[in-house]
Amino acid sequence: MGLATFSVGEIDRIIQMAWEDRTSFDVIQRQFGLTPGQTIKLMRRELSPRSFKMWRARTAGRKTKHGAVRGFGMGRFRAPSQKD
Repeated sequence: MGLATFSVGEIDRIIQMAWEDRTSFDVIQRQFGLTPGQTIKLMRRELSPRSFKMWRARTAGRKTKHGAVRGFGMGRFRAPSQKD
């Protein structure tokens, strides 16, 4: 799915999920079909340069953003507004 095919509401939700410390890129990929690289592109496009730099500084190397590194399976936390 291309980045241009998302509604404003979906883009807002992706940004919200990407900002959350406990939501991994894997969950975003499963729910919206975006790879971590595509999520980063979307964030770069949608956020101001300063906000994007702050977000990247927070997520770079953060274990919780990469499900394989977290040390446990899925099911730990899911917001009620998440589809899957």
